[in-house]
Amino acid sequence: MENRRAKLYRMVMDQHVCPSGLKSKDLLERQGFIVEDHPLTTRAETDAFKAEHDVETTPQIFIDDKRIGGYEELRVFLGKDKPKGRR
Repeated sequence: MENRRAKLYRMVMDQHVCPSGLKSKDLLERQGFIVEDHPLTTRAETDAFKAEHDVETTPQIFIDDKRIGGYEELRVFLGKDKPKGRR
């Protein structure tokens, strides 16, 4: 079976490493995904990414070129949690 690939965009700055980005990377790897990690290393780079993808937060995960969302949405996508409002 071929490993699935995921793209992860997360903040990795001198003064801040996004904890949800770290949790997302760990969860993807534990689920057998090959993670293409895209660290956003400046505020300008992060803001440009968010504007380009019309999102308010990072991390953002893409699987099969489909945006899944952030860590909580990833957990729902992988069947670890139920969607909000259905718990």
